[in-house]
Amino acid sequence: MNRSRRSFLTSLSATALVLTFDDILALAAPQSTMQRPTYNATPHAAPKQLPSPVLGTPLGVSFIDVARQSGLNARTIYGGEHHNKYLLETTGCGVAFYDYDHDDWLDIFLVNGFRLEGFPKGHEPTCHLFKNNRDGTFTDVTQKAGLARSGWGQGCCIGDYNNDGYDDLFVSYYGQNALYRNNGNGTFTDVTKEAGLLQSTKRWNSGCAFLDYDRDGHLDLFVANYIDFDIKTAPIPSAAGCEYKGIQVACGPPGLQGGKNILYHNNGDGTFTDVSAKSGILDTIGTYGLSVAVCDFDNDGWPDIYVANDSMPATLYQNQHNGTFKDNAIEDGVAYSPDGKPQAGMGVSVGDYNRDGFFDIVKTNFAGDTDSLYLNLGDGTFDDRTYQSGLGVNTRFLGWGCGFFDMDNDGWPDILIANGHVYPEVDGTQVDAPYAEHKYLYRNLRNGQFEDVSAKGGPGIMELVPARGCAFGDYDNDGDIDIVVNCINHTPQLLRCDSTTGRNWIKIRTVGTKSNRTGIGARITVTTQTSPTAKPFAQIDEVRSGGSYYSQNDLRIHFGLDRATKADIEITWPSGTKDKLPNLTANRLYVIEEGGKILKTMPMGKP
Repeated sequence: MNRSRRSFLTSLSATALVLTFDDILALAAPQSTMQRPTYNATPHAAPKQLPSPVLGTPLGVSFIDVARQSGLNARTIYGGEHHNKYLLETTGCGVAFYDYDHDDWLDIFLVNGFRLEGFPKGHEPTCHLFKNNRDGTFTDVTQKAGLARSGWGQGCCIGDYNNDGYDDLFVSYYGQNALYRNNGNGTFTDVTKEAGLLQSTKRWNSGCAFLDYDRDGHLDLFVANYIDFDIKTAPIPSAAGCEYKGIQVACGPPGLQGGKNILYHNNGDGTFTDVSAKSGILDTIGTYGLSVAVCDFDNDGWPDIYVANDSMPATLYQNQHNGTFKDNAIEDGVAYSPDGKPQAGMGVSVGDYNRDGFFDIVKTNFAGDTDSLYLNLGDGTFDDRTYQSGLGVNTRFLGWGCGFFDMDNDGWPDILIANGHVYPEVDGTQVDAPYAEHKYLYRNLRNGQFEDVSAKGGPGIMELVPARGCAFGDYDNDGDIDIVVNCINHTPQLLRCDSTTGRNWIKIRTVGTKSNRTGIGARITVTTQTSPTAKPFAQIDEVRSGGSYYSQNDLRIHFGLDRATKADIEITWPSGTKDKLPNLTANRLYVIEEGGKILKTMPMGKP
């Protein structure tokens, strides 16, 4: 076969041919010879393979749910607890690790939902903002902050859209979205109308992300859309005969009209303009959009957008450098399962799990299917490594929030996937997994494979909850990554990571000058050596808004350093500026301004 992998997949999409898994594996060897132009693309060579951790060895970390004792007592209300009439009642909400007051202690924002029957006036559930008290506890400051809005909340994302030095908050809704300007004094102002973000029709807005797609120094906004849904005309299970394995459940999304994603351009004056049509965002086969991940996948210096779609091929909007995008998901190999079928994509995360200098993708999918792991081949295409990596061992649970994160600070990204069934009706039956499910935790074996260590990850991993959004960040500033989970019709989880590894780490918070103030889109390279004669050990990450499922991770970028005590830092900003900061001491947070100035150094925790 002389055709390239890309041309073959393009023909696959045109002919609707479905391959067997063996056929797909046979295509794994030939790779595309088509090269895209690169922007300062000098990826480090794949590191020499180190001995993998022995299967069955202790993790050195344990995740403990401390939500109750920490004061996170707000229950997320979302649809019926035992029966759902409409699909709207199933999707749940996201969560953010959000340092809204810039004290470098992570606060938590929990999106909340609603119910069809409504609530008495004054008793409606609202979103919640919890301030970090710096002692392991949180205080609910929602009312004081001005964020007590009710409605069918969906996702959230963070970014300083007006470049005033305070990170702002965007919340997507079924209905009308909300943009909250951070006033810098602990309060927020709803500026949705004055920013030009009011919508003329009711939309089911879903995942969101701030990004500077045209690199003009002002954060633009991407909002995925799920379904064009109207309760007045939506089918109900009893009338439409909608079933899941013989159980009557809410109808959709197949059979319902899919929504169209939105791109808003920041005008630089506090307002936005809808450029969805002009940019090519509307010109795509992708629909039923849920979660969003923004990343420079092809190392050309311009942010691309990946969208996990439910029951449809995923979408990869490649930035064309001229204000437009092109969907290359099918030809790049990130649209389908290994056997060429659309999947019910839910959450998505980005990370360089094999440390070759290119960003890979993990995507969660529906029950009965595997989650997806796509390896970036560095030539503009990806290879599905779900089965080769070991993620294919699990098919029973339904994944939502997810993330690449270095749980043990060894410098290799691990994976967590938060699970929970979509249909509460499955409880009490024998046909499927339960509604509340435990998480999957995968340890990176440093050889392209992962080990399922869920049962070793501590009680917080194995507790059964109906999870939806999850976010990653070091809320107690002790040098390891914790996880907050928003659960449907349940209180949240706060999974504190208790580590005994003794490994080192470093954190970077970016402050743009020519680039957007938050530094979203900045690429950070961390290089370490364990000894003068050892081979340099390089890692990369980017500052991102949005991700996981409807959620926002800590904007401070965390790198595990293993036993290294110093690190060389290089930051490539969206403006093209490059800063190099050599020989920084481990186990500290560094706040770095574009231009290379260290604004703040903060010792944190203990190695």
